[in-house]
Amino acid sequence: QVRLVESGGGLVQAGGSLRLSCAASGSFFSINTMGWYRQAPGKQRELVARVTFPGTSNYADSVKGRCTISRDSTKNTVSLEMNSLKPEDTAVYYCNAGIRVTGRDLRAANYWGQGTQVTVSS
Repeated sequence: QVRLVESGGGLVQAGGSLRLSCAASGSFFSINTMGWYRQAPGKQRELVARVTFPGTSNYADSVKGRCTISRDSTKNTVSLEMNSLKPEDTAVYYCNAGIRVTGRDLRAANYWGQGTQVTVSS
């Protein structure tokens, strides 16, 4: 059973920094991608940043230059360093992973963490 466990959310003042981490555990064959999405009240869930396990990353325009995503393929973890945080970054942040559970799987299945709250005060 695949599980994603997040850590690192919290309350920070505008202009501050936070680091989110997510670890994938359980029995699986390989990880294709890991990333972070966020959902603010009354809004749809949106991509923040994503990284493939070969190492290619992409970011939402709203966070480019302020966030850095990194992965550790030996530990099956992904981290998101967020700087110059703004009140509009306030949301629940969800870890996401595309994981092939067995070597016979042609496609990666989508997994989600439980979410961690990030609140940026003005």
